[in-house]
Amino acid sequence: MGIDIKKHHVKKGNRTAPKSEDPYLLLLVKLYRFLARRTDSAFNKAILHRLFLSKINRPPISLSRIVKETANATDRDSKIIVTVGTVTDDVRLLEVPKLTVAALRFTQAAKERILKAGGEVLTLDQLALRAPTGSNTILLRGKRNTREAVKHFGMGPHKHKKPYTISKGRKFERARGRRKSRGFKV
Repeated sequence: MGIDIKKHHVKKGNRTAPKSEDPYLLLLVKLYRFLARRTDSAFNKAILHRLFLSKINRPPISLSRIVKETANATDRDSKIIVTVGTVTDDVRLLEVPKLTVAALRFTQAAKERILKAGGEVLTLDQLALRAPTGSNTILLRGKRNTREAVKHFGMGPHKHKKPYTISKGRKFERARGRRKSRGFKV
């Protein structure tokens, strides 16, 4: 058998373990690796895969987005909303309904608001005891491309991307691209 020259030393890009050395995360991985192997539930495989991801690929999700995404879910009160990431508070959301949320972590304000509304906050290991196959759960994830850095990607003329400027004052980026006499005008 010969060596595949083109694909020699080419690794798969998918992670098989988290890069992080966080002991709590590694214990969660151990737990969900077991569940993914011993149950034929796609839910556990999805959770395991998401535990491997980098922080950028585990974006936070706000309470308002959780409420919006689950608004037309039937019987939301009896379901557990699951997200592998951080649940953050949103001050624009005036009243939080009663929710049961399981996540990697919660901000202090988000946790307080969920509990105040009579809801429940769970960690992912508590979720494994409550719903080992992911039955009666709603799996959500945050939006990846709402990071500040993404607004600057693909910068160039006529691209309408956010420039890396120190300030928006009179002296900053007011010539080229702003008037015909200095190259081009957008």
